[in-house]
Order: sequence, then structure tokens, then C-alpha cells
Amino acid sequence: MRLNPHTMIISTAWRAYASRNGIKRAIIPVTALVLTPIFLILTIAVDAWWVIALLLSLFLVLLGIYDMLQPNWSLTRNFPVAGRIRWLFMNLRPYFRAYIVEGDEEGRPFSYEARRLVYARADGFSDMHPFGTELDVRSDEYMWLTHSINPAKEADIKSRIEVGSGRCAKPYSATLLNISAMSFGALSAAAIEALNQGAAIGGFYHDTGEGGISPYHRKHGGDLVWELGSGYFGARKDDGSFDPDLFREACNDQVKMTEIKLSQGAKPGHGGVLPGAKVTQEIASTRKVQQGVDCVSPRAHSMFSTPIEMLEFADQMRNLSGGKPVGVKLCVGQVFEVLAIMKAMLETEKYLDFIVVDGAEGGTGAAPLELSNHVGMPLLSGLIVVRNALVATGLRDKVRLAASGKIYSASELAACLAIGADWCNAARPFMFSIGCIQSRRCHTDTCPTGVTTQDPKRQRGLVVDVQSKRAAAFQAKTLEALGEIVAAAGLTEPRDLQPYHLYHRINGTESYPIDRIWHFLNENALIDAPEETPYRHWWQAARADSFRPAVNLAHHDDHSALRRL
Repeated sequence: MRLNPHTMIISTAWRAYASRNGIKRAIIPVTALVLTPIFLILTIAVDAWWVIALLLSLFLVLLGIYDMLQPNWSLTRNFPVAGRIRWLFMNLRPYFRAYIVEGDEEGRPFSYEARRLVYARADGFSDMHPFGTELDVRSDEYMWLTHSINPAKEADIKSRIEVGSGRCAKPYSATLLNISAMSFGALSAAAIEALNQGAAIGGFYHDTGEGGISPYHRKHGGDLVWELGSGYFGARKDDGSFDPDLFREACNDQVKMTEIKLSQGAKPGHGGVLPGAKVTQEIASTRKVQQGVDCVSPRAHSMFSTPIEMLEFADQMRNLSGGKPVGVKLCVGQVFEVLAIMKAMLETEKYLDFIVVDGAEGGTGAAPLELSNHVGMPLLSGLIVVRNALVATGLRDKVRLAASGKIYSASELAACLAIGADWCNAARPFMFSIGCIQSRRCHTDTCPTGVTTQDPKRQRGLVVDVQSKRAAAFQAKTLEALGEIVAAAGLTEPRDLQPYHLYHRINGTESYPIDRIWHFLNENALIDAPEETPYRHWWQAARADSFRPAVNLAHHDDHSALRRL
């Protein structure tokens, strides 16, 4: 006999009620089913306010029946309504951990202590820490900076770094800490405004990210570094190729430098798609794409495929911009590819003005978990590789070097400068400074503080004039703290920090200066005697005319060459 839908629902509910195990599994809807007639009687005979309880019980009964009949979720078929409690706690788990369970130094990607430091500096509160360090100084991860018995009176934290001087018609003077690449679309309009106004207040630069220059980047006049990714957003033709005319037109006086994005730390070698539903008229106008159509950022650039072609493209951008510095941003992957860029510069005498090294620990609005966790070189390793490549080919005085990747305090700044960086960029710490609470909902458009959402109602919580001052204060206070570290080392210039100022513990009984653990190549080492360096095999593999290796990296007779960088 075939049951009709109503009979099936009643039959299912009865079986759940009649079965001993079924009652246990369906305890919530069964209890609601039993209470429903009681609430109905109370509503009619006693007080109309009982209708609230009646409606609640009816809702639980209907929800329980739906859960038992639906085919998609095994848990709620067996445990109707009760199975949903698991979903609730899974959604709340990050918040319970962040506010109740985690210790001050345990949170990821940024600990509570790291966020507290940024918040304190942004708000102008004391950033002092009582009762000593909470770090395990015997840990293999522990690093420290050395001080001097004869510290300096003060350090010049306002010193700036000339980029493109002697080569560019319009060189730029960069400060030691700037805003790293974050696109409009990934960040809200209000967040872009707040960051750019903060940059204008503090005199540092604001990297646009690959999403193009929006009206919100223009509104307050803060210095811009325009990043061009493989989608060439803001300077592209309908077919996705680079449009020189649009690029020239957009490079007004506010744009101080331009940057070719080769890869980013959080998802190196990965393109991206902004779904058409999220491509609003505003975003479409900024990126020069069609509204409502998927906005695709390819994995690779269409304007070049070899190191020499990349330098030619950089030269074209420099000329189109009126002589402004041009650089690249990359997360280091294959070491020989970095050396190929060096060989191309030596061969063509066309030079990049700067290179920004992004670490694999860097952040993004959304990325495949495997790429975030296991692809790309961390900042410390990548920065050493590029530093060695520049120094050992005699190009260090021609090309500036910057670092980006989870830099939130003066100690990270000082470490990067000691390794060889000229300046540093930060992204997520500046997000913290304007209100981000690390809710990690950047990709859902439901950011609770309005930083990473396009929802106007949520953006309302972010007041630009207030948060911009917090961004500027964070940057200024962090540089003040850097000055304390530099002066404690007996130096007056932050760029005088050297590798021997940075110590790293490698086990419970041994610790060394960073240049005793990693190979730091001497000037012109790859030009004069590459066979005497641990980079010799990579140097042989590097070629100016291709990003492909010139030798077979899988077969070589010197295994020690690739043992450590």
C-alpha cells in the first residue's frame, strides 16, 4: 500500500516515538510533540500568551520531521534537531577559543598578544607589558635581537629610503613601514578610505592590491603604490590584456610607484575569480571589467613569460608612468627563477627599482587551504634568498628590497632590516588598527566590523575619520618602538642593523647569529666564483631568456649544494 505524504509524516513521527532508540535520538521533536496539545489547551483555557510556547513546540516538531526526511545530512536524519546543536557550536568554536580557551600567545594566525599590541598602539594606550616575557625563550622558534653595553641616545626612525634615484625621473622616498597590498573588493570602501587617509596623515604609502585604483583610494590623497596583477585591473582591454593608455591616464601624481605582482604569499601560483554576483557597478568601474560577469585573475601574466620580457614590461610601465619606480612582488618558489631575474638584469642592463618579498605566512581574503599551508617559501627564507641573489650578483646598490608577511611589531621590522630589507609592508596589522577582530569571515561578506564586507549596513560601523587616525597612530608607535630597539643596539640608523644582530635558537643548547645558520653570500660571489657557493647549481639552472631551468634539477652530482640555503 502506497502512503500519501501526510500519512508518511505521521508514520515517521510515530516510529520515532515508538522506538526506544528513536526516542533517544529524536528527544527534542518528540518532547515538543507531546507538549504541543498541552500548550494548545493552556492557550485556549488559561492565557493567550501560551501561544508563544505553542508556536515554538510546533516549530520544533516540524523541524524534527524535516530533519528525519531530508536526504542530505546523515547526522540530523538520525538525531533530528539535536544534530543542529553541533552546527551551532562549530560556528561558535572560533569565538570560544579566541576569547575563553586560548592562551595569550596561542592564537593563529595572530595571537591575542599580537592583536592587543596593535590595538593599544592604534588607540594611543600604553603598550607596556608587565612581569616579563610569556614566550618560551628555550624554544627552537625563539629569536632575539642583540643590544649594546653602549646604547645610542636615539635612532632616526624618520629616515626614508630613496627608490629609483639616479634612474627614474620621479624617484620616491619610502618610509620604513607601509600598508601592504589589499584590494578594493577584498576590503570595503570604508576600509580603503580609512587606510588611505591614515597613510596621508602618517606620510607612508598605501599599496592598492591588484584590484585597481578605486575612488576611495583617491579621496584623501595618501601616497599610492599601484599593484598590477595578471588581470591588469584598472588598466586592461576587454580581452584582459594590458592597456597602456588606461595605465598612463591612471598614473597621476598620487601614484608614486607601480608594482608587478608575480605571486603572493598566501596563494602563490594561484589566480582568482570574483563571482559575477559580487561584481558591482563600482567594482566593475574600478577594475575595468563588465558588471555582473565573473572577474578572472589568471595564474600567469599575458604580457611576459620570460625574465627579459618581464624587465621590458617593467621598462614600459616606467616610461608610461612618467619615470616612476617599478618593482615586483613575489613569494619565492624556485630559487633558480629568482637568479634568472638577476641574470636578465645583468644581461640587459634594465633594472627593477625594487623587489618586495612576500612570505608564505602572509594573508588573503580567501585561498585554498593547501596553498596557504604548504605552498611558497616563508618570509625569513625568501628574504634571505633574494638578499643573497642581489648581493652576490652586485645588484644590491641598484635594486631596493622590501619585506611583507605577518609583520606586526618592531621586532619583526628589526629582524627584516637586519637580514637586508630596506623597508617593510604590513596588511593584517593595519586591518586590526582600523577595527578588524580576526573573526576570519573575510570571504563570507559578513565581516562584523565592516572591514572586509561590501554590505553598506555593516560598513556603517567603520567611521573613516576615526579609524584613519588609528592606522596612522599604529604606524607611528611601531616605528617609535623600532627606534628603541635600534638605539639599544648602539645604532642610530635602522638600516645599520646587520645579520649578526639577530640570534636564533636552533635547539635547547645552541643558538647562533642568523648568518651562522643561513648562508649569507658575499658581494659578487655568484659573478666571481659561483662554484664556491651553495647556490652554484641554481646559478647553473638560471637563464635570462626563460623561467625554465637550463639544467636538469632532478639529476646533479652535488647533493650538498641544495641541502640548505
